Amino acid sequence: MPPSGRELLRRVAADAVAADVDDGGADTDDGTAADDGGADADEGAADAAPVDVAEGVADSGASVATGRDEDAPADATRASDGDPFEFDPDAVDIADEDVLDRLEPAVREWWVEQFGRYVDQNGGFFTPPQREAIPLVDEGENALVCAPTGSGKTLSSFTAILNDLFRRSRELEDGLDNSVYCLYISPLKSLANDIHRNLTVPLSGISERMEARGEAVEVRQAIRHGDTDSADRQRMLEETPHVLNTTPETLAILLNAPKFREKLRSVEYVVVDEIHSLAANKRGTHLSVSLERLEALAESSPTRIGCSATVEPLSEMAEFLVGRDDDGDPREHEIVDTRFVRDFDLQLECPTDDLIHTPRSAIQSGFYERLHELVESHRNTLVFTNTRSGAERVLENLRERFDDYDEGNSGCHHGSLSKERRQLVEEGLKDGSLDVVTTSTSLELGIDMPHLDLVVQVGSPKSVASLLQRVGRAGHSLGQTVEGRVIALDRDELVECAVMVEKAESGFVDRVFVPENAQDVAAQHVYGMAINDVRREADVLGTLRRAYPYRNYADDDWERLLRYLTADYDGLESKNVYAKVWRDTNDPPDGEHHYESFDVGEPLLGKRGRLARVIYMTNVGTIPDSFTCEVVTRQGEEWVGTLDEDYLDTLEKGDVFVLGGDRFAYRYRRGSKVYVDRTSKQATVPSWFSERLPLSYDLGREVAAFQADLLERLDADGPPAVREWLRGFPIDENAVRAVTRLFDEQRRYAGADSVATDERIVVEETLDRETYRRHFYVHSTYGRRFNDGLSRLVALRCANRSNANVQIAVADNGFSLSMPLNRKVDVSGVLRDLDPDAVRSDLRSALQGTDLRKRYFRINATRALMILKRYKGYEKSAAEQQVSAEMLLSFAEDLEEFAVMEETYREIVEDKLNLAAVEAVLREVRAGDVEIVTKRVDSPTPRAFGLATLLASDVVLAEDESAVLQEFHERVLESIGDEAEDGRDFGT
Repeated sequence: MPPSGRELLRRVAADAVAADVDDGGADTDDGTAADDGGADADEGAADAAPVDVAEGVADSGASVATGRDEDAPADATRASDGDPFEFDPDAVDIADEDVLDRLEPAVREWWVEQFGRYVDQNGGFFTPPQREAIPLVDEGENALVCAPTGSGKTLSSFTAILNDLFRRSRELEDGLDNSVYCLYISPLKSLANDIHRNLTVPLSGISERMEARGEAVEVRQAIRHGDTDSADRQRMLEETPHVLNTTPETLAILLNAPKFREKLRSVEYVVVDEIHSLAANKRGTHLSVSLERLEALAESSPTRIGCSATVEPLSEMAEFLVGRDDDGDPREHEIVDTRFVRDFDLQLECPTDDLIHTPRSAIQSGFYERLHELVESHRNTLVFTNTRSGAERVLENLRERFDDYDEGNSGCHHGSLSKERRQLVEEGLKDGSLDVVTTSTSLELGIDMPHLDLVVQVGSPKSVASLLQRVGRAGHSLGQTVEGRVIALDRDELVECAVMVEKAESGFVDRVFVPENAQDVAAQHVYGMAINDVRREADVLGTLRRAYPYRNYADDDWERLLRYLTADYDGLESKNVYAKVWRDTNDPPDGEHHYESFDVGEPLLGKRGRLARVIYMTNVGTIPDSFTCEVVTRQGEEWVGTLDEDYLDTLEKGDVFVLGGDRFAYRYRRGSKVYVDRTSKQATVPSWFSERLPLSYDLGREVAAFQADLLERLDADGPPAVREWLRGFPIDENAVRAVTRLFDEQRRYAGADSVATDERIVVEETLDRETYRRHFYVHSTYGRRFNDGLSRLVALRCANRSNANVQIAVADNGFSLSMPLNRKVDVSGVLRDLDPDAVRSDLRSALQGTDLRKRYFRINATRALMILKRYKGYEKSAAEQQVSAEMLLSFAEDLEEFAVMEETYREIVEDKLNLAAVEAVLREVRAGDVEIVTKRVDSPTPRAFGLATLLASDVVLAEDESAVLQEFHERVLESIGDEAEDGRDFGT
């Protein structure tokens, strides 16, 4: 009979004591226990310490202390294997020995040797997600495991799978078959690489223990993605990995690979990592259909395990993972909800209590001094900014201001840098050699950073989920509190961040919204299924509908899709858009096209074209190509620079932007060229606009509710009560004073009803006689997607009513409209008159002729294989794709319910412009639950300063904006009777 868990624990503890005696209990130079733990996990050493195996042996076996020893120093929880246990193995509480008993003897021994020293911290052998998930996976239950980074998520999914494979390999005379048993699917190649390396540790460790028992077993793993060379791919056919790590795109290719797809029939487990990051976009939509295709291919229904960071709603994420059964009901599943098992230390800081009158140089100095202080007091620090340029600027300024930083101990990481430079920084984060790394979004997911103990977020990450994801990168050390600091540098983001950190601590999480019924993704998969074999039409449609994003896919949607795929439009093939599938009923036995496997008269689908498989395999996927556009003047075609095409989504004719220090008015685009005129007018769209993430709608609603609560306290008991209330938030005193002053000045200048709340939208009107413009600032805190959609509706009506060009500028806390001074429109009346039932059609009208529509048509036409990126050895660049798309667009928009055109509108309106939220708020307006308030003021109110400038930097205030803000503020103070100096001292 194998030893019990406690007996194994005694044995491992005794070995640790003996090892300590043998080596003299050596300490590190600073007197704390050594924490390097031997070889790194990525070297594949079987005896690597748990902390270095972290997150792959991952999130390491026991990387969460449950708060039982909160006062212990961090390093004490990272002792090397040679240190004695800090608890009595006979007296320690063990709550999960029944989970350990499920494991094979060799697996049990390996587990206790690796993670036994953390039993006291975790109350057992396993972390909370492992304790719940391992039995579920062991019993073949589908499960969504939701837990923060560093809580043992990955091993919670893999442990039962590896245990099963080792057991069967031992029991079967010839071992496991030469085929795939488990698929691990990751959104990032780098993450797949890490898991591949880290799985080497348990695989080799358990194999060694079984060999010592005289049990010769083999469980193989390999990684396959776009970078895998042909020799390795061929090798996998001959010696197939039992555990295959891959990406969504490669899985779609494997499902159509004639030989390798046969290796997938044996799949019994599918692990989808970071599922929350996939579900919100079309990569996840694509994967969900691939999983249903795998379901149909496999000999038995694979157990699905999803790993997710903190996310909402859990029920929807779980249903996205498991899909639907033949009756349209969600497949059975369980949810492991351990999102809040780690302790977070979050704090919002601000360099000053007056972000307007404090000199720019003082704000900069305060920010960098504080950042340097934080870096100096921690081992490794990761700094997130909201733009790539911001990440580079922060690192550059740190190096210029302090002699402590150079290329050897600091770095920058973002998607625009070369692969080699990114890998160099990643290695520095893994081995702890970099004191500080700055980044934008590229390190939110992926590589293990076992030495990272602080995350600094500069500005707002725009959602609680993103904040938790970023901050959760810190504190991989066992039992360590996750430490994060948010530094706000403008007043709008200060309010946003104050709400965000408070909501993060209270357990609030923003929802993930899953795109639905995407026709471009459906086109790829229907084509792929038809290529593999002639299929019953009902089976193909059924596979689509079993995927969660297509659960409501209507018959009309299907007919539109097949009409496109069969090229059932006059003139379509003359545009070189050919049929991809045929659609027909099965002929009688004596007919020309009879298939014995199907009943006569059965509607069938099959592929068209000899190159169908090559076209599919070389064009599959959903990640769009992008390109930069050359900017030239209309007169003389003088080249003035380049713009990323994402930036063009924000531009309307007449919009002014800054490029190379000069101002230009946008006129139009032709292919990859943007035509502009020089101008002296103020910029209407900031240069960083396309890089910024939009505020989540859910957090925006929380900001609105926060503002209502604050105003209620301000009206009842004045600024002192507000300050006292805000001191209960995880924010510093500068933030408390600055937020209080902002809203007190707003109320005194324009009234409490000038602030947007969850029951009020405010329209603020000012007249600018210098520029002869009438400006409207619409205060709504629901985020940029919402405001982008609503502003287009309002601007279209204002333009029609005033017979004038209306300029728009959009932000997270509202939008501005500008028209000639001699035009007058009742914007509040326009908002009240908007019909929520007509929003979809009105937005379609507003999108006519826009660059946004042109760009998304290209993206969707390419995804739907209407435009081929790769064909017969030639690869079209994104700019060439755009030219092809613009040649097709005028033809496509005249076709009746053309699937690619419909998907273009659907994606923009639903996913980019937040149709559902706009409809919901307008219904609240119609019902009287949300009022529209008009305010006419001589100068913008404090809450509208950001809308009036829209030039705030993500790191420091620009000089010209500082002057404008100070001028606005002086007008406000003069109106309410305060001197500027008194205004600055007001918060005392």
